[in-house]
Amino acid sequence: MSQSPSLTKRTIRRHQLREIVPLADTTIYDMEQRGEFPQRFYLTARTVVWDLGEVETWLEQRRQASRAKAIKRAPSPDVNLRKARPVKG
Repeated sequence: MSQSPSLTKRTIRRHQLREIVPLADTTIYDMEQRGEFPQRFYLTARTVVWDLGEVETWLEQRRQASRAKAIKRAPSPDVNLRKARPVKG
C-alpha cells in the first residue's frame, strides 16, 4: 500500500523547530516576515506548525550559501570605539 506524497508530509511544532534551528523565536519571526524563512501555519487557533520539508530545504540552502560565502556576516566591532576598557595603543 503506497501513500500519496501529501499524506507523508510532516509538520513540527515550535519546540521541535528550536531543536533543528538554533535561532531565537523573534529572529525566526522576523525572518518569516521578510520571507527569509519558511512560513508557519495554524492547525488550530492556538497551535502553529512548520512544514519539516520546507525547514530542511531552508537549512540545506543556508549550508550551501555559507560554503559559497554568499551569506553576509556581521562586521567585527571596532574596539577603539568602546567606552569601557579602551584599547591602549
